[in-house]
Amino acid sequence: MGVVINLDEDRTKVSPLETLGNHVANDLKAVNALILRRMESDVDLVPQLAGHIIAAGGKRLRPLLTLGAAKLCGYRGERQVSLATCVEFIHTATLLHDDVVDESNLRRGQESANALWGNQASVLVGDFLFSRSFELMVEDGSLDVLRILSHASSVIAEGEVLQLMTTNDTQTSEDTYLEVIKAKTAQLFAAACQIGAVVADRPPVEETALKSYGMNLGIAFQLIDDVLDYSAKQATLGKSIGDDFKEGKISLPVVLAFRRGDEKERTFWRRTLEELDQTDDDFSHALSLMERHGALKDSVERARHYGSIARDSLGIFKESEIKSVFEDLIDFCIERAY
Repeated sequence: MGVVINLDEDRTKVSPLETLGNHVANDLKAVNALILRRMESDVDLVPQLAGHIIAAGGKRLRPLLTLGAAKLCGYRGERQVSLATCVEFIHTATLLHDDVVDESNLRRGQESANALWGNQASVLVGDFLFSRSFELMVEDGSLDVLRILSHASSVIAEGEVLQLMTTNDTQTSEDTYLEVIKAKTAQLFAAACQIGAVVADRPPVEETALKSYGMNLGIAFQLIDDVLDYSAKQATLGKSIGDDFKEGKISLPVVLAFRRGDEKERTFWRRTLEELDQTDDDFSHALSLMERHGALKDSVERARHYGSIARDSLGIFKESEIKSVFEDLIDFCIERAY
């Protein structure tokens, strides 16, 4: 049973994410240096644990969005460096808290921080990184930036709580699912892009456009993440296939398969996801039900829909290399295999 994502692209081709990194290489180098400086602490466990999660944190997509958005808006200063660092600290703090809530033992193929140091240390270092991010906001001195990023932080926390409420609940609707991923994932994408326009002192229409781009890119990104948990390609993410199923998480493929199934199938979903009464063959059966009802295919199509909205949001910006990269990022997030 395959997932309809084109993963047979030329692996030697430079990805849009790498291209964006090349466009903002000096800024990204400065961000990485600032991350190291600002996670320092006299308490040895803090930089040790924070360094572990940051090193395993992937390709810096969110801070790259801030750096790229500032460049798209023609900004020539240096504020984007500290704010991109702030965005990365917020993201990393949420990863630490996520792994504790999800009781995850792996993060991108490595042992998670909570598996190595325990839940208490992970939560507290996550709090430390949140605090560092707020220090960076204050140092920037912009009330607009503080408003945008502090609001994003609170919305992310609300999204985590809402997801906790929907876990194991097969009655979750598509609207509620979308509410979760908008808050939990897309809100930080939106803020990361929006502040690029703020530091450049661009008009509200450009700020709104970048916020919309980030929001819809983030929704598409999370939709594909949720599809990948039911794909063998998930192994490339350093996460075993079917983790969401085992934990009883309600994602869009589940919502669609549950709604489109008959009562016998819904009984299966209730047993496996609500009661977490699972056998070795249940995951394969879940995949067959998703395939039967087109749940994975249609989830990818939903991602493409939000990707189209993100692309339209860039329409007000003049043509440039950085705009083309932002457009290519949309397809990359939808068709990625990392």
